[in-house]
Amino acid sequence: MRGLILCVCQGTCPSFKKMDIFEVINHFRREKKVGFVAIHPQLCATDGDDFWRRFLKGISGDEIIVAGCDPLMQKKMFKDVFIENNFDPSKLKGVDIRNLDTQQAVNAIEAVLEK
Repeated sequence: MRGLILCVCQGTCPSFKKMDIFEVINHFRREKKVGFVAIHPQLCATDGDDFWRRFLKGISGDEIIVAGCDPLMQKKMFKDVFIENNFDPSKLKGVDIRNLDTQQAVNAIEAVLEK
C-alpha cells in the first residue's frame, strides 16, 4: 500500500501560500490513489521524529510519499529514524511541492505515483 504525507513547514512558510493543502490530500483520498493521507506540520522537527517512530510501527513494506521539501533533503533528515525503525529508505518517495499551486502540487505527486 502507498501512503501520502504532506509536510507543510508549519503552514507558515510562504512557499505553501498558493496551495490548498486540504484539496491536495482530498484529491488523492477521493480518487483512492493511495491507501492513506496525512498532513504533518514539520517532519524534520523533533516531534517529526516522534511521529515517524509511532507511525513506522504500523508499516511493513509500505511505500510512503512525502510531499514537502527537496527529496534529497528528506532522505537525509529522516535517515536516522528510518534506520532506528528498520524502515527501508528506498520506500520513501519524496516530492518537492514548494512554491506550487494546488493543481501543480497534485500533478507533481501524480508523476511520482506513476513511476
